[in-house]
Amino acid sequence: MTVYAVALTLFAMVTGAAAEAGEPGQLFSMNCPGSGSGILPHAWIQVYASAYKTSCADVVVEIEARAKAQSGWVDPHNGGIYSFESTDQDAMCDCGTIIPCVVIRTKRTANPKKSVGGKLYIDKQVFTLRDVEGDCVIDSCSESQGASVGDFSTNYCDLRNLYCSKADGCTPVSKDINTTENVVKQSLGAGHDFTKCVVKTPPAEAALILL
Repeated sequence: MTVYAVALTLFAMVTGAAAEAGEPGQLFSMNCPGSGSGILPHAWIQVYASAYKTSCADVVVEIEARAKAQSGWVDPHNGGIYSFESTDQDAMCDCGTIIPCVVIRTKRTANPKKSVGGKLYIDKQVFTLRDVEGDCVIDSCSESQGASVGDFSTNYCDLRNLYCSKADGCTPVSKDINTTENVVKQSLGAGHDFTKCVVKTPPAEAALILL
């Protein structure tokens, strides 16, 4: 890891902010939603994945379908409530050079029937997709909108559950997408455990809220 990448990691741990991620020439410059936590730390995660021999057009359709709860789709992580915000089909992204990409924005609210104290914990997500040699590269970022430290893998699940496959135990709406996870970067305290994402008998969903 270069000095540049170490500096980014330290910055993220100290400030709780999702820094622009990656080593130059190796990782895509991440597009994150930002947080409403102000100067207080908050949980976040960035996931770099790729869908083998799958067009980004198919991935976009599937992410949108799940975020809109089409065909009765239900978030397998404690029945979270997604909101579809926007898709920019004509975005231009900086990947060393400026290239066409698609940017999807979503929001997830914890199910108050299953969250600690019935509170409406909110996270926001950004998915940046681009076609590369027949594969779809999926760079995604989720950030808690309130001050928090531990998130029990909630931000990670916020992302993965919008494109995970049948093999993962998920239920696709229109397209079963098989992905490879390449790199994950997260804040101190943010979890990265996919076993938390598909919960049949869910525990209470919580965050360690700073007092």
